[in-house]
Amino acid sequence: MNIVSLTLWTLEHNCYYVYTILIVFFIGFTVIHKNRMETNLNRTVSAKKKLARSWNSGRERDFPDDEDPDGLVPAIPEDIAHIPYKPPRRSNEEILEKSREYYELMAKRRTVRAFSPEPIPDEVLDNIIKTAGTSPSGAHTEPWTFVVVQDPEVKEAIRTIVEEEEELNYTQRMSRQWVTDLKPFATKHIKPYLSEAPALLLVFRQTHSWREDGKKKMHYYSEVSIAIAAGILLTAIQYCGLVALTSTPLNCNARLRDLLSRPGNERLELLLPVGRPHKDATVPDLPRKPLSEIMIKI
Repeated sequence: MNIVSLTLWTLEHNCYYVYTILIVFFIGFTVIHKNRMETNLNRTVSAKKKLARSWNSGRERDFPDDEDPDGLVPAIPEDIAHIPYKPPRRSNEEILEKSREYYELMAKRRTVRAFSPEPIPDEVLDNIIKTAGTSPSGAHTEPWTFVVVQDPEVKEAIRTIVEEEEELNYTQRMSRQWVTDLKPFATKHIKPYLSEAPALLLVFRQTHSWREDGKKKMHYYSEVSIAIAAGILLTAIQYCGLVALTSTPLNCNARLRDLLSRPGNERLELLLPVGRPHKDATVPDLPRKPLSEIMIKI
């Protein structure tokens, strides 16, 4: 009897056992596969929840829910006085004229990379920062610190740190498309304006602060708040006749924070060289999007 005949004879005379084994195998396979699917599903759900928590919190969670309800006290007095608000009343013609004047002024704002070394009066810098400090913020937490650097040695140290990190950014960290998109602006890791500009304004975002009673004071929407303050800062610089460069110091936060002795609850968001433009300064002839592409009326 050959192997094939023997196999067929065995199956015919032991079909009950064969079918039993197949059924047991099928049930076992189904249970194992079901457990694997449930495990993978649980992992996916857990990952999504973790991502959602991370997305909602950012670098610092804005909305903690682990506080003792009985110990909650507003960060500013609950009975704070409300005073009348009466800004100047202008006619439609005056409003229209003001809007035109301001647009024409701000339309001339450009990012400049060549600065005159002429010093800026301290009071001008004070007023610019005070103007930025009028920005709205979540629950009036004012989550900003503006560091003004005029000391030549500190400016040079800042330039050294930025150039070291920027060389790595351009050669290793940034995508090739990113570097390619910057070519029309002739930017590179060498940043002479950091030591040439008469002042550097470093905008730090406070993720949180501390109340007088020692408890942590949460800063809500700190990223949005600091972005609005930076916008007002740029308009103040333009309004008084100075220029700036909106520099984002990529991967420089920790080193510059240590250099300037800033606390761990602050994160560097912008580094702005500020001053008068150099007499030979040039800017690319760039168009801005027309109103039809940036506004939708409903």
